[in-house]
Amino acid sequence: MAAAGTEDGWSTLELVQGLPDTAKVRRWARAVLCDLVEDDLVDVLLVVSELASNVFDHARFPARLKLRRSAERRVVDIVAEDSSPLPPRLRPATPDSPRSRGLVIVEQLSARWGVVQRLAGKSVWAVMPCATVS
Repeated sequence: MAAAGTEDGWSTLELVQGLPDTAKVRRWARAVLCDLVEDDLVDVLLVVSELASNVFDHARFPARLKLRRSAERRVVDIVAEDSSPLPPRLRPATPDSPRSRGLVIVEQLSARWGVVQRLAGKSVWAVMPCATVS
């Protein structure tokens, strides 16, 4: 995984196929969002982890994660882009389900989220409220 510079306020992390390292994704996001207080950061990191896990488990590469802070709106925008045209599916999980909770977590923690089909793939995005963005 390689971090790229910022473009229009976005910080970008290129994801590498075959190297599903969500701990590295969280370290990158923590460094980008170092000015958030712990309560906000924990929620953002959980959503980032879930979106990255979905990319590693279900998407096509090339793929990347993007983060952007907005002090005016007091939010963090998260985008996971990949090359698969297939949209993610929000599936209900049972207590016995070992998986299928990722998008449920994204839906519960974010102010809103969605999917945008692109010419070559899709973007899954989430808007996270963060009262403590400085």
